[in-house]
Amino acid sequence: MENMKCIKLIKASKGHEIGEVLRVDDNEADLRVKGGYWSFAPKTEYKLYKNPEYKTKKTTEKVSSKKTLKKNKVENN
Repeated sequence: MENMKCIKLIKASKGHEIGEVLRVDDNEADLRVKGGYWSFAPKTEYKLYKNPEYKTKKTTEKVSSKKTLKKNKVENN
């Protein structure tokens, strides 16, 4: 399996919207970034682009688990 990279469109291009994030193999990513229309993007940005609720789910889980831990500490003392 080849390594994959995430790229984000930074200039107008046919068939794609500015801000669009794609996940492609290393070679294709390098070629597109060298062309000047794309830049590398973090994988979390790709996940947010594909699933806007990705970050809210993780944040909600962290907050609720911290609240539970604090409640348990208060009750035990």
